[in-house]
Parts: sequence; structure tokens; C-alpha cells
Amino acid sequence: MKKLTLLLFLAVFSFQTHAQDSVVEKIKAAMKSDIRTEKEIARDRNRKPLETLSFFQLKDDMRVLELVPSSGWYTKILAPTLRENGELYVAFWTDNIKSNLITKPGFEHIKVIDGFKPSISESDRYDIYDLDTFSFGVTGLDLVVTFRNIHNFTEKGRESINQATYDALKSGGLYGVIDHTRRHMQAYNSENRRRADPVVIIKELLDVGFEFVDHSNLHYRLDDELRYEVGRPTVTGHTDRFTFLFRKPL
Repeated sequence: MKKLTLLLFLAVFSFQTHAQDSVVEKIKAAMKSDIRTEKEIARDRNRKPLETLSFFQLKDDMRVLELVPSSGWYTKILAPTLRENGELYVAFWTDNIKSNLITKPGFEHIKVIDGFKPSISESDRYDIYDLDTFSFGVTGLDLVVTFRNIHNFTEKGRESINQATYDALKSGGLYGVIDHTRRHMQAYNSENRRRADPVVIIKELLDVGFEFVDHSNLHYRLDDELRYEVGRPTVTGHTDRFTFLFRKPL
């Protein structure tokens, strides 16, 4: 009986190791794709996509939603990785994906979720966005990811996104969040407006019902003072970014 148990354990371990090796190779291949520009490739050292997606427990058969893909920096890595066995959805600021990336061979499978549009908050002088309650219109997702975008939304907007994300995920589904770090309890101003307070982000997600799984120091920067505009020439590419993983309870 013990021998049978050991054999079963080794078989499962071997399968999991092979699956993880497979997704790593697919991510590496996507990173080398000709569709990525030299400027995009140059950011790999700073953004660490292989390590980041591994931390988010990405597998190539997952149903994944990327929030705010913008120029498609991560989309160009996610789409090829998921093309054969998984699904990739994108939502918010998807114009570049629809007009450019989705027309390229091998990227036609990307599913764009439309039907809701953030509005600039009338009460905020720094042009961040409000969102009413909404639904992504999909359920049973394995993973939702967002990279340096939560700061674009008001508290109300974040609450709407958090709830919609929670509803879209399957039980046990994961939510990976990265954003530029703001000092805890620091007053909101023109310099830190594109940063987010990590303690506040954790609390808001716990309030919705998520479990906090883990954090990573992949994007930790001791030299970032956490108080200057992330677009400053001396700051861009050198910001401290919190990297969190949450789970919808089973």
C-alpha cells in the first residue's frame, strides 16, 4: 500500500513539474516573439514577466482576464502562452488590442469584453475614474491580473472592479495585482496620484471576500521614496511596486 501511494505521489509530482516546465517554456517563447518591440523587450529586466506570471501561478490551460491591457505589453506574452489550451479575455482601454494586436496572426483568439466605460470623477481634480456597479459577463475564470492600473480608479471605481472580479472568478480562482506603491496614509496629491496605498488595496479586497494568498518582493525598490510622480524621468522604471496574490475562497 505504501509503495502504491509513493508511486501515485511521484506520478502526480512528475505531471505537475512537466506542466510547470511547459508554461515556463511558452512564456519564454512569447518573450522572444518578433511581435514585441525592442522597447518592450528592454523592459523585461525591470518588469520580470516570467517571474511575475509564475508568482501568479499562471498555467497554459487557464481562463484568464487581463484588466486594462493598454498598449498590450503583457497581452503579447499572455496570448501566445494561452493560445493552445487556455482563453484570454481583456477589459478596459482595449482600443489598441482591437485595432492593432487582435488583427495579428496568432492573436485572433483574444476575447474583448466591452459594454462599460469608466467616467472621469467629477469630484477629483487629477482625472481618475469612477465606475458604477457592473459585470464582466463571464464566470468561472481561473485568474484575473492587472498591472499598475488600480491607481487609475476612485475608491468607488475600485469597489466596482473588485466585486466584478470576484463574481467572474471561479471558487479558488486567483487575482494578481501590481501597482506603484504610495506611502501608507499619505494624503493624495499631484505627485502620488498614480500610486496606490498597498494597505488600503488589501483591505478593500478582503472586504469584498478575497483571501490574501501571498506577496512578492519581485518589484521592491529600496531607493524609491514613494512620493514622486511615477512619470518623472528620474523615477520611471525605478518605482517600488507591490505585488499581491488573492484568492476567491473555495
